Amino acid sequence: MVQVVVGRIVRPHGVRGEVVVEVRTDDPEERFRPGAEYATPSGALRAETVRWHQGRPMLTFEGVRGRDAAEALRGTLLSLEVDPAEELESDEFHDTDLIGLAVVTVDGERVGTVTAVDHGPAYEALVVKRRGTHPLPIPFVDEMIDGVDLDAGTVVVDPPPGLLEL
Repeated sequence: MVQVVVGRIVRPHGVRGEVVVEVRTDDPEERFRPGAEYATPSGALRAETVRWHQGRPMLTFEGVRGRDAAEALRGTLLSLEVDPAEELESDEFHDTDLIGLAVVTVDGERVGTVTAVDHGPAYEALVVKRRGTHPLPIPFVDEMIDGVDLDAGTVVVDPPPGLLEL
């Protein structure tokens, strides 16, 4: 089993501890259901109720009561354990598939190695460790990723001018 980020708590809703969640999965009805237990950086959260409003799940969690407790969860990433054999589309990857891959430009220049995947509010970014400098976040978007070859162990990037000099 691997941990996969399926959502991020955006904000509290109301005064009873309910939160609005930003979906980060292609199967939200399966991932957001009562009884689901989410891993978070500060411990597990078990969903008590799930309802949908304007295309977003709104959840309550066991032990989270009141607006202040819900507010404390703002920005929290929710992860679930999934079977790595679960079928993915050809352009989808688990974080664990990408970590450790070599990053090269379309011209064949080695950039570094993927050490993490950052799940930002707008898009995911590959965190690339480079020799002798700070890690470089590269947005994992079609405009910058030319391809991922798991068999070859590479991510081919086509960055805009100046990105690699940051």
